[in-house]
Amino acid sequence: MLSFSQILRKFASVRKWFVIILCFLPLSIWASDYDGEEQMETSVTDSLGQGVKLWRPVSWLLNYLQRTRDPTGKPYDFAFLLGPSYNSTMKFGIGGGVSCGYTWDLNDITLKRSDATVYLNASITGMVKTKLEGHNYMKEDRNRWEYELGLEYLPMNFWGIGYDQGKQNDNKSEYRQFKVLFRPNWLFRLVPHLYVGPELYMQYVHTYDFEKPWFIGDQRCDISTYGAGVILQYDSRDIPFNAYRGNLVKLQQMFYPKFANHYDFQSTEVTFDTFHPVWKGCILAIDVHGQFLYGEVPWTMLSLVGLDGRMRGYYEGRYRDRDIVEAQAELRQHIYDRFGMVAWVGAANVFHDVYSYQWNNTLPSYGLGLRVELKKRVNIRLDFGFTKNKPGFDFKLYEAF
Repeated sequence: MLSFSQILRKFASVRKWFVIILCFLPLSIWASDYDGEEQMETSVTDSLGQGVKLWRPVSWLLNYLQRTRDPTGKPYDFAFLLGPSYNSTMKFGIGGGVSCGYTWDLNDITLKRSDATVYLNASITGMVKTKLEGHNYMKEDRNRWEYELGLEYLPMNFWGIGYDQGKQNDNKSEYRQFKVLFRPNWLFRLVPHLYVGPELYMQYVHTYDFEKPWFIGDQRCDISTYGAGVILQYDSRDIPFNAYRGNLVKLQQMFYPKFANHYDFQSTEVTFDTFHPVWKGCILAIDVHGQFLYGEVPWTMLSLVGLDGRMRGYYEGRYRDRDIVEAQAELRQHIYDRFGMVAWVGAANVFHDVYSYQWNNTLPSYGLGLRVELKKRVNIRLDFGFTKNKPGFDFKLYEAF
């Protein structure tokens, strides 16, 4: 009988060839906005002289692009996306997904639109990742609730724990990871823009096939993590996923007790984002983030450089440790019609605790990016980032922050 690791390896081998074949097919970005309107078709005559209706994807896509900039008045709308993907960690691949935008109160034009998105991404490295996530803004924005459910298989590289390990190119070693994550929260409004509420965290990680297993020492390869905590958030952004103005201040305090885990630890995470118009068509966006871990922290929960749109260009997790502080500033300039450009600079530092922080270990990041508006205030981004090690691309949907 095959073990769990053997089953995953066989599945990975078949999947990798399947992805390679798909990557050589003609790919294009495909989007739709289903709101009850008739699909575009055209009639032609076949060899028997009978009328045949064919779908016209180009005309249909152009029509879609003309009418997706104004979702107001629609109770819901769907968007479908299919196309290539790339980042420094997973390399070239293909991704597709379905996103639904909707509102909990059609009579309130000031209420932010809620969304639910499910997507699947696969790369030539053998990576397969699927995620369901949503953001809900209830009537009068008195309550907000979010959720994230992810399932992924990742062939990864590991350099060790700490800045000194990550900077050594010779430390690079391969391993494989299977991960399941579920993270919901519910926030209640205290006063305008100020929210508080609980959050849950559930994660299972199975790692195997370590090229250099001594890097993780005596820590476990199969780790289940269960936690609960509270979020305090001030949010005055006009649109969360592509803000033109406003601020976000977020404090997350999580607890992972011994009775529910093999490890007993806590996490404090702070985020500050601010957005300001500078001149016509230009937005200055600033993001400051810090995460601090205490107690018996498992290596699968360490803070990572290159996560969540920060420090673009870095291999996700090459630099990891208990604590991280990072910041980035970005200019977002509209150029013409649906096209825009961005330029950013950023820095990050990972360290074991406040006593071991060293300014000389700060990692730089800077780069340029192209933006294409897929729907109203929803951008496709292609970023090229320069790092301490080597440059890298990042091609995704939505802004980095």
